[in-house]
Amino acid sequence: MSNQNQVKAKKHLGQHFLNDENIAEKIANAISLDGYKDVLEIGPGMGVLTKYLLKKDITTHVIEIDRESVEYLKNNYLNLANRIYDKDFLKHDLTQIFEDKQFAIIGNFPYNISTQIVFKTLEMRHQIPEFSGMFQKEVAQRICSKEGSKVYGILSVLTQAFYDAEYLFTVPPSVFNPPPKIDSGVLLLKRKEDFTLPCDEKLFFKVVKTGFQQRRKTLRNSLKTFNLSDNLKANTIFGQRPEQLSVSRFIELTSLIENDTN
Repeated sequence: MSNQNQVKAKKHLGQHFLNDENIAEKIANAISLDGYKDVLEIGPGMGVLTKYLLKKDITTHVIEIDRESVEYLKNNYLNLANRIYDKDFLKHDLTQIFEDKQFAIIGNFPYNISTQIVFKTLEMRHQIPEFSGMFQKEVAQRICSKEGSKVYGILSVLTQAFYDAEYLFTVPPSVFNPPPKIDSGVLLLKRKEDFTLPCDEKLFFKVVKTGFQQRRKTLRNSLKTFNLSDNLKANTIFGQRPEQLSVSRFIELTSLIENDTN
């Protein structure tokens, strides 16, 4: 690549440029290309991952907030042409790019917005069948963790309600410029075949978030604001703490609350 040192990583954007070709290729190969024709890479930087995506039988789009990186990509990836979006992923209406089409998301995500990227993906789950990316290791582990784990929480439950989550591999700091102070982790999310919930989905989000706000308390105490009937509160599920409940049990809990009559 020409001008390889042109783009300097910017601390305020949380940039750490991956410089290991094998890892970039592994991340690109993590997605199956099954059920969609488009992929959106978030924060491509200088395109170390992008070039492997461009080799695939898929239409690659990239979204980048750093103007310097945008200029670099325009100069070095002529085959991306008009699919480089100088936008903030978190604020941009992605239907302007994809309309109602299905698309995958991929990227080496800035640590400071990685969880927000997941939440936006969940909001658009009807259009995003697959998601692969690099996170701070502990965040990737949290997303993929199961009940009973100390790191199991809101992100774990909400993501796994709609996606099968798999932790793929750990990436050391040494393969980045500048190197972060912690390990990174790559994960894969594959949307479930049936990703509609048998309960009110808005209520489900509210129950999960409220339950984990006081994770050391039993659900009987942490869900007091729901004004549950005494009859319902007698159910043994309310004697448990949120991290003890699997995703399916949270769905069951939401249904119980939904059908509660005072």
